Amino acid sequence: MPDQEDKSYQNRLHPEDQARVDEFIKRGVNAVERKPFRPLRLLLILIAIVMALSIFSQLLARWAGIY
Repeated sequence: MPDQEDKSYQNRLHPEDQARVDEFIKRGVNAVERKPFRPLRLLLILIAIVMALSIFSQLLARWAGIY
């Protein structure tokens, strides 16, 4: 009896259900090769955007005569 429990634990899905799961995993989002995530690049882009918006706001304030 313990041998049957081990097999049922390892094979939770029927073979046709497992085949459907395997097919789903292989397609779509899971099948796309992606570039590695680069947090430093993201940080540099964010810094550049914030600096550009800051400079633009300073120029806009001087043009409007506020600053």
